[in-house]
Amino acid sequence: MTTLLSAQGISKHFGGVKALELCSLDVQKGSITGLIGPNGSGKTTLFNVMTGYVKPDVGVVTFNGEDITRARPDKVFALGIGRTFQLTRIFARISVLENMLVATQREEGWLRGLTRSMSSKHELDAAMEWLDFVGIARLAKLPAGSLSYGQRKLLELAYVLVADPDVILLDEPAGGVNLTLINEIGEKIRMLNKSGKTFLIVEHNMEFVMSLCDSVTVMHQGTNLVTGTPSEVRSNPQVLDAYLGGGEEEDTIEEVANG
Repeated sequence: MTTLLSAQGISKHFGGVKALELCSLDVQKGSITGLIGPNGSGKTTLFNVMTGYVKPDVGVVTFNGEDITRARPDKVFALGIGRTFQLTRIFARISVLENMLVATQREEGWLRGLTRSMSSKHELDAAMEWLDFVGIARLAKLPAGSLSYGQRKLLELAYVLVADPDVILLDEPAGGVNLTLINEIGEKIRMLNKSGKTFLIVEHNMEFVMSLCDSVTVMHQGTNLVTGTPSEVRSNPQVLDAYLGGGEEEDTIEEVANG
């Protein structure tokens, strides 16, 4: 497989805190890659480095072979890397549909193109198609701030998808939502992956990760611990030790992480 997105030798310190220390991660084109680890292991910091929100002290991020280490978030987005956030980020004061239309302006700047996009039937149709895909088309005219937390998660996913990125980074897509919605999100990811979309997923829900991902990387204290298939990671003693602080080998990683 071809490496689409890569972070190599990434270190990032915040004052005296080592958030990342020589951390590396490859995302293969067409894959669903999982990124897991205990709280504070550096997962979201690595996401932020890979999408331009944090600049590393050391290391290189590449996308399709191009060095994007110092690129701004809007440049990263324009190149074809979409992401969601652990805490949803939407424009609460405008409608659900207007949020989607902002996202269609991937290459010319989100806000600058909002007014123009209103008159584009193609973009309106695309926005409604993706809202329908995630099941919230009926809410298109409502203010985005009026949505429930789960609905905001779905809007943020649709918001990323309408920009048609090559790789989609999801930060805890199953966090804080009910089991039915978790299953729905998982099924949407599978469908999109079958159509050619590449995913990198940070998630604490181990059942969700292990059932979806082709490859899983485990982080601990800001660096890589293990990378392998879900079956290889599931009962790895190093992984259990990282989660437990002491290795109870009869447990599985799902039992440890999910309590």
